[in-house]
Amino acid sequence: MAEGAARNTDRKMKSLIDGLLRRMTLEEKLGQLNLVADAGGAVTGAAVNKDAGKKISQGMVGGMLNVWSPDKLRGIQELAVEKSRLHIPLLFSADVIHGHKTVFPIPLALSCTWDMKLIEKSAHIAATEAAADGLKWTFSPMVDVSRDPRWGRVAEGGGEDTYLNVHIAAAMVKGYQGKDLSRTDTVMACAKHFALYGAAEAGRDYNTVDMSPQKMREVYLPPFEAAVKAGVGSLMTAFNDVNGVPASMHKGLLKDILRKEWGFGGIVVTDYTAINEMTAHGVGDLKTVSALALKAGVDMDMVGEGFLTTLKQSLAEGKVTQREINRACRRILEAKYKLGLFDDPYQFFSKQRAEKKILSAAHRQAAREAVARSCVLLKNKDNVLPLKKNATIALVGPLADDKKNMLGTWAVGGDPEKAIPVAEGIKNVAGDGATILYAKGANITDDAELAKKLNVFGETATIDARPPAQMIAEAVAAAEKSDVIVAVVGEAKEMSGECSGRTDISLPKSQCKLLKALAATGKPLVLVVMSGRPLTMEWEDKHASSILMSWFGGTETGNGIADVLFGDYNPAGKLTASFPRNVGQIPVYYAHKKTGRPAPADAFKKFTSCYLDAPNTPLYPFGYGLSYTRFDYSPVQLSNTELRDNETLKASVTLTNTGKRAGAEVIQLYIEDPVASSTRPVKELKGFKKVFLQPGEKKKVSFEITSEDLKFTNADLVRDWEAGEFVVHIGTSSAATQSSAVQWRRSENPRRLAASPKTPPARKHGAP
Repeated sequence: MAEGAARNTDRKMKSLIDGLLRRMTLEEKLGQLNLVADAGGAVTGAAVNKDAGKKISQGMVGGMLNVWSPDKLRGIQELAVEKSRLHIPLLFSADVIHGHKTVFPIPLALSCTWDMKLIEKSAHIAATEAAADGLKWTFSPMVDVSRDPRWGRVAEGGGEDTYLNVHIAAAMVKGYQGKDLSRTDTVMACAKHFALYGAAEAGRDYNTVDMSPQKMREVYLPPFEAAVKAGVGSLMTAFNDVNGVPASMHKGLLKDILRKEWGFGGIVVTDYTAINEMTAHGVGDLKTVSALALKAGVDMDMVGEGFLTTLKQSLAEGKVTQREINRACRRILEAKYKLGLFDDPYQFFSKQRAEKKILSAAHRQAAREAVARSCVLLKNKDNVLPLKKNATIALVGPLADDKKNMLGTWAVGGDPEKAIPVAEGIKNVAGDGATILYAKGANITDDAELAKKLNVFGETATIDARPPAQMIAEAVAAAEKSDVIVAVVGEAKEMSGECSGRTDISLPKSQCKLLKALAATGKPLVLVVMSGRPLTMEWEDKHASSILMSWFGGTETGNGIADVLFGDYNPAGKLTASFPRNVGQIPVYYAHKKTGRPAPADAFKKFTSCYLDAPNTPLYPFGYGLSYTRFDYSPVQLSNTELRDNETLKASVTLTNTGKRAGAEVIQLYIEDPVASSTRPVKELKGFKKVFLQPGEKKKVSFEITSEDLKFTNADLVRDWEAGEFVVHIGTSSAATQSSAVQWRRSENPRRLAASPKTPPARKHGAP
């Protein structure tokens, strides 16, 4: 949009909203701050709102979540536009997390593609389908950095690294929102959960967080700022408290950082009943916490109705001001204007558009490609993979011919009956040449109590009537007749996601028994592992021939996995979360700090920072992933070994495909800062490129590095870089790099900065 046209639009918007605010009663303003969940919608929380239709007609509702379809939403919108006094349209929203009805791989899986164009495309397809179903607001992306795989919601994010999450956040916002929110193929994005939700103690959902401001700004806040810079329309507050203050009333986060520092002017919405839950945190009754949330900068109350029912009294008592209520109301009305709802509140309710766009062949093909690109090959002894299309294959495991779990967590719009299981995908890709011998082999779990918890939204963890020993015997019989075993194992979809923390993140015992019996046959054993988190798989790593981490792939799971198994796609995924050897290592992540007594790389040494019973290193490190071909790296070449200020350094390697298959490699750039005024991580990701090479092809790959890449947040919360030596690492994973050193000096002070200002200046778009 041209600058003049944008100014004209802003004037029109201001004029319309100013007029509405003058005419609105206090009750109608509070109504705009009220986001409700109707009893007939998708269940994503423990509460729903009563008498939603009546409240809409009275102007007591600003938006509704988790209800969709053009016909249904048109009827609800008519209540607001034709029955309420001021005819203000509703804003319809939903948890469109990794696709709407064409479900893509879970976000953690998508992050393993390291492909921002693919991630952006997945968000655009999700937006297209959601908008075709009448929705204009999604509660995505989740940009919480998390380094604890016990936390179930690690499935919804981009893994352990800040830099990668920054890029994913921007790509997702761009994919959802495009350049014009009023288009019929865009929705307003919502970056969540602000903030530090991924750092909840013990990996337990909704739990507390106690963290230094330095670490907060260095590790956990940058993806949120990246979303703000990308123009995200809304942010969602977190359930947890931060250093003793619940996030939904945290002025330091919401007012000082988000509003003042970053200049965010969009909607801040709470998570599901988060205001009400602050009472359980122990900071006051509903009236008190509702007032505190509004004053901190919250605009919209999701489901809890604390704003609707208490702010009138708080205003009378002087606990909140009319200006604060008006400001929150204005932000919501501005979003509705930008979304085109005031131009035509019915324009997004098109049955024809929904029939054409939703689950289209093009969308399903994109989802299939995303599945293949998300897969990470963890092991491939003796090149058992790819499979031959004329082989006899024993296909076993509780997830081998299962549709119910393929979509994964937070696929509220998806239909499991439209999903492709692995058994079907193998038949589609292998054709008539392969002989498939199927046996379930085991239940996902034999634990009836656990299965009951997993089946809260419908039966996804079925316990077979056959005895476990009989099921294993059937699988072994199939294996003995086969050339190779493909065992599809892992979690049920509800074993990860919200309120799905696990203290034991190994495969369930029922499946472990099956795998031990299969390994005893001596046949090549290929594991396809579905999960929403990193798992502990030391036994599996030792005894399986090949391991393909497929995560939960969504609608096209089976087809995408089969494309990889048979070599129609050469796997190129790289892990974005380290896999611990056991839960005792957690948290284990690549960008850990140094210690005064560092442990030797692969040996125990007394009085160093190490364990008696396990190495410090993860089983599979961040950035790790194999291919059906081989890539060789040349030594790192630097354009210079001494630089000043904002000079640019070019760091290069020559990559060669020395194998027999074409394939892609994610080349990763890390920087190490050996001496600084604050302790620094051993290395930090600062760049990556995905390169495709034919067999025998070589290519020089270069990265440009400036002093901006050297910056960090010091103990005084100032973000800057300090002169000195830096080590540039380039390689195939965080644990397999080559390096070269460079000196970087400052013209004004060639030595390290001795001190920084005690109070950082406020900055509209400064890094946290």
